[in-house]
Amino acid sequence: MPSSDHTTTIAELRKLVADFVAERDWSQFHAPKNVSMALAIEAAELMEHFQWLSPEASRQLAFDPAKLAEVAEELADVIGYCFALANELGIDISDAVRAKMVKNAQKYPAQEYRGRYERPRN
Repeated sequence: MPSSDHTTTIAELRKLVADFVAERDWSQFHAPKNVSMALAIEAAELMEHFQWLSPEASRQLAFDPAKLAEVAEELADVIGYCFALANELGIDISDAVRAKMVKNAQKYPAQEYRGRYERPRN
């Protein structure tokens, strides 16, 4: 059975990134500052695929295999750097995402924000 989101753990992906970095002796370059900067650069490269597209046109990329492959590659770079940063700082990604979703649910109650977005009043 091929790997997929349903069969691959975050730990396996983190190890894949950690092994890649270790095999190249790149940890010396992976200070959190550097990894966060690389992450921002890769995020910008991902955004380039959607620049100037309408919201509907951006959704249509899902039906263009060549463009979708390019977007998937950039997304993989972004996620890879996220794993590298978590590895460098010892952040448990599952805990971090769950804690942030609890905060988001409090900040944006579903009954108040369903179908619309505006900045919360603080």
